[in-house]
Amino acid sequence: MFSPMETLKNTRRKIKNKGASLFWLIYTAFLFVDPVFNPSLRHWIGTLVVFAVFLVVYYVYSVSCSKRWRYGMVGIIFLLGVLSVPWNSGGLNFFIYAAALLPFVDDEAYVTIGFIAFECATLLAEVYSLHALGWNVALAVGWFGSFLALAIGGGNLLFAKQHKANARLRMAQGEIAALAAVAERERIARDLHDVLGHTLSLIVLKSELAGRLTAHDPARAAKEIAEIELTARNALAEVREAIGGYRAHGLGAEMEAARKTLNTAGVVLHMETTDAVETRLTATEESVLALALREAVTNIVRHAHAQNCRLRFITTDGQRRFIIEDDGQPGDIREGNGLRGMRERLQSLGGRLILTREAGTRLEIQLPE
Repeated sequence: MFSPMETLKNTRRKIKNKGASLFWLIYTAFLFVDPVFNPSLRHWIGTLVVFAVFLVVYYVYSVSCSKRWRYGMVGIIFLLGVLSVPWNSGGLNFFIYAAALLPFVDDEAYVTIGFIAFECATLLAEVYSLHALGWNVALAVGWFGSFLALAIGGGNLLFAKQHKANARLRMAQGEIAALAAVAERERIARDLHDVLGHTLSLIVLKSELAGRLTAHDPARAAKEIAEIELTARNALAEVREAIGGYRAHGLGAEMEAARKTLNTAGVVLHMETTDAVETRLTATEESVLALALREAVTNIVRHAHAQNCRLRFITTDGQRRFIIEDDGQPGDIREGNGLRGMRERLQSLGGRLILTREAGTRLEIQLPE
């Protein structure tokens, strides 16, 4: 679907092309030179009939999108030249028109060059055999017409190739813009899923905890409610970041957030990693791992019913491996939007995701060194 600006550009381009088509009709004026200097009723009637037929054919060529019809119109223009040159030297214009229009029907060089060669041979043969215009005039018409047909047809062949290349480039740019828009929508969908899934799960946990504490520990309940408000405000800020281009605040910050979330859910987090982990990661890799950790923690809180969660970051066999394990209830492995988004991000970095469920769930993220 084209944008309003693209539609306007296409409309302007069509108007410009139609204007150019009308402009080239100015050369039909040469068709009336002979009737003006050698006036006769038959001469004028023949010229006007040929001119009227040419206008109809030229119009059909200009508005037709069918290759077959355009070939036919070029052929008719060529025949008009063959029929009119013996009694009107201006008829050589039809040979030139045919040579000029053919490249826009078929940009194969051998087709255009072959047709122009055939035109030139036909024109020369005609003026030499009939020379109804007088020998000297016939020679001038034949050679001059052949030269113009070759020069204009060859020039238009190059112009048509460039025109079609530009059209393909505009089409490719439109497709790239459309693909970029789709990719951006998918990115926002993935990031919103990760951001909101994690945050809403935390809000639900804290709300349940506050509800249980209201009766016997109002102060603690009030604290949990305050944290719910803060979490919701942070979620709003993160949603805005996701729409504008999400950036994680760092893997270390995400680990600390994971600890708090798991602690609220009654899950103990064991981490086997150091600050040196982040120094071995690029900003993009750190962002991807942070989002993967957020999704994994969300899944543990929602589905695992675990008591312990273990994080490890190790390097073996040229692979950096980030492992998240829990001792919760194993179940069927179903890849939803979160895991699918995680896998797509990792694949864009040349990494991969391995998910296994035996005694709990084990999520392994591998990144090349």
